[in-house]
Amino acid sequence: MPGKRPACRIIVLISGGGSNLQALIDNLHDGELATIIAVVSNNPDAYGLQRAAAAGIATATLDHRHYPSRDAYDQQLMQLIDSYQPDLLLLAGFMRILSDPLVNHYHGRMINIHPSLLPKYRGLHTHQRAIEAGDREAGCSVHFVTPQLDSGPLIIQARVPLYRDDDAATLAARVLKEEHRIYPAAARWFAAGRLQLSAGIAMLDGHPIYPSLN
Repeated sequence: MPGKRPACRIIVLISGGGSNLQALIDNLHDGELATIIAVVSNNPDAYGLQRAAAAGIATATLDHRHYPSRDAYDQQLMQLIDSYQPDLLLLAGFMRILSDPLVNHYHGRMINIHPSLLPKYRGLHTHQRAIEAGDREAGCSVHFVTPQLDSGPLIIQARVPLYRDDDAATLAARVLKEEHRIYPAAARWFAAGRLQLSAGIAMLDGHPIYPSLN
């Protein structure tokens, strides 16, 4: 019989409060299927670092303001990440546009969660944009990261209703609940060996999930 699959080694990158990080800690970090081996932030004041420390997870800070260029920062970030030898990188509110060399270095091993129903509303201010467009629903998307911003192959989405009296804050709160549900689910698929990126398509159990957004 084959040996037991080793726990997937995961690094989570954050910039802020880390509510998605907490969902990952609560629903993924079990030491058997997956282990969050480190949380890395570009913001030394990110509250998510405290969440990680409370869970006994190693933390590291790499402040982008101390580097002369994006490329210089990303080179150092790659060295830091590689020192942990991760199997998977999860972006959980990491507010940096990553350079092509960094993204390509982790091709098929980096996943992001975005607060819109991609391909709608790539980038920032997604909830306000959905409201201003008169959309009847909003949501969130988990996708593999590619060099094109918020354009990588979709893994899973969740939809929520958008009400007439919503503002960006109320809509964000409703979407965030779904983020906390679907992000750990996607990460568990990867950790279990069920999820792969193949020829630009996210595959679950050997079958395409969605077409590429490019």
